[in-house]
Amino acid sequence: RVGLMLPYTGTFAQLGVAIENGFRLAINEQGGKLGGREIEFFKVDDESEPSKGIENANKLVQRDKVDVIVGTVHSGVQMGIHKVARDSGVLSLIPNAGVHAATRAQCAPNVFRTSFSNSQPTRALGAAMMAKGHKKAVWITWKYAAGDEAFEGFKESYTAAGGTIVKELGLPFPNVEFQALLTEIAALKPDAVACFFAGGGAAKFMKDYAAAGLQGKIPLYGSGFLTEGVLDAAGPAANGVMTTLHYSDSLDTPRNKEFRLNYAKTFKLQPDVYAVQGYDTGLLLIQGMNAVKGDVTKKVELYKAMESATINSPRGKWTMSKSHNPVQDIYLRVVENKENKVLGVAAKA
Repeated sequence: RVGLMLPYTGTFAQLGVAIENGFRLAINEQGGKLGGREIEFFKVDDESEPSKGIENANKLVQRDKVDVIVGTVHSGVQMGIHKVARDSGVLSLIPNAGVHAATRAQCAPNVFRTSFSNSQPTRALGAAMMAKGHKKAVWITWKYAAGDEAFEGFKESYTAAGGTIVKELGLPFPNVEFQALLTEIAALKPDAVACFFAGGGAAKFMKDYAAAGLQGKIPLYGSGFLTEGVLDAAGPAANGVMTTLHYSDSLDTPRNKEFRLNYAKTFKLQPDVYAVQGYDTGLLLIQGMNAVKGDVTKKVELYKAMESATINSPRGKWTMSKSHNPVQDIYLRVVENKENKVLGVAAKA
């Protein structure tokens, strides 16, 4: 019994759909079974609403008696799932939310992340920006867990490389009134701007950045979520934006090409990083379930198989850290004509 607790409405709705699609694709490639067993799916729309996180996760565990919860996108909601997972012992697979606590202070044997921690993509930004001669930067983000934690990775890597952060700017999530902050950036005249935004808000930020006359004048960098799944919406405003992420559509490998083709045929959509994370969540669960021949009661063996797994992902092969976070390469990408082009690996493993 598999519970999908994902956002199906609101600002992150398309992310939830992509994760579910990717997850189902991985399972379907195995003949639609896990460890030889049929699957029953149970779905909850978490609405990206942290106050309902515990209640929704409990529905899946207590009412639907699921063996595993796959979810979610929003870090605040994830902490609700995390509490329920730790209290109940249900297997919890995190296909997106990068909240640090889940694989740091509160890591648990039954909780595995297949995506990233919030500071991981931005940890690769510092050296890349300094290599381009950007010695002074402004940081801007939504003020919530994901934004604060993304800043940690950027600050650590950028200052270590010799950079100076001249100003930290923030606004409440999911506010998209960027005008005053963009005026401030123009006045500060930094060498570059680094940021964390995602979804519809990211598209608006890039459009407003261009409209404010900053595009091409002050280079814009970000965690890769800035440009994921929003390049159509952002249009020409995204051109030249540089980002760091653990995946790119344009990765030129047989594995990625095969995945992209299968996904496009199955769903009549192009996959993005969220689809890959959903897919890899499926691959991880498949490895675990095959190892115990579908017997979910064999928890020690199940977790051991998942901990020691090497995932042959479209993003490149990755492994699990001791605290169950992916150990993976982060790529440097640039937007050209609605595509994230890979420039190389910004940070190994």
